[in-house]
Amino acid sequence: MPSLTLTTLDGFPMVKPGDNLARMIADNLTTQGTTLQSGDILVLAQKVVSKAEGRYRDLATIQPSPEATALAVETDKDPRMVQAILDESTEVVRKRKGVLVVRHKRGWVMAQAGIDQSNIEGGDTGRLLLLPEDPDASAAKLRHDLGAILGTAPAVIIADSFGRPFRNGTSGVAIGAAGLSSFIDIRGEKDLFGRDLKVSTVGHADEIAAAASLLMGQAAEGRPVVIVSGLRSSPDVPAEALIRPIEDDLFR
Repeated sequence: MPSLTLTTLDGFPMVKPGDNLARMIADNLTTQGTTLQSGDILVLAQKVVSKAEGRYRDLATIQPSPEATALAVETDKDPRMVQAILDESTEVVRKRKGVLVVRHKRGWVMAQAGIDQSNIEGGDTGRLLLLPEDPDASAAKLRHDLGAILGTAPAVIIADSFGRPFRNGTSGVAIGAAGLSSFIDIRGEKDLFGRDLKVSTVGHADEIAAAASLLMGQAAEGRPVVIVSGLRSSPDVPAEALIRPIEDDLFR
């Protein structure tokens, strides 16, 4: 009978710029007495990857443009924060008081370009944390480094929490992945009654990220790494494949 097991790495230390995440994970596995098996998937919270990569900015160093200043009035936000959001974006998608949804320069449509001040040192005094520069590349490097240390290279997903256009609440999604198929096209396969599936595709990495986020939590849980065991291996398709092309976006 198919089953899935999710296990946290507890007691994971705070991450600082320049830290070797692969080594930190390997050390934590040893401390916890946990061994990765072939086919396991590691899901990491985006924040620890961004912290290790030093993806910080400080509001005190940001000079807002006239565009950012005008948007700040419309959205009731700090103009320096708005400028940081614009610097990470290619398009303002929606705006209103308290809300600024943009198209990130890597293609995601999201609030505030993913810029956050929660769960970071100095967040209450103006320090900002950006998303990784290239999450798929970050996932691939981490997978390679873990393979060199552990002798087995788990698949890696970098997860973040996104709001959804027509539903309340956030859910975990994959912004980076390596070693598994992030997006699976099952068109042409049969349903239970032998009918051809014509439009069915699966956000495989997003589903895994959402499951892991149940254990990671959204506040002070301090569980940024989750091991997922029990899924069969799949071809390597990066998380970039999950981004819907603009020409196929029917909701704007």
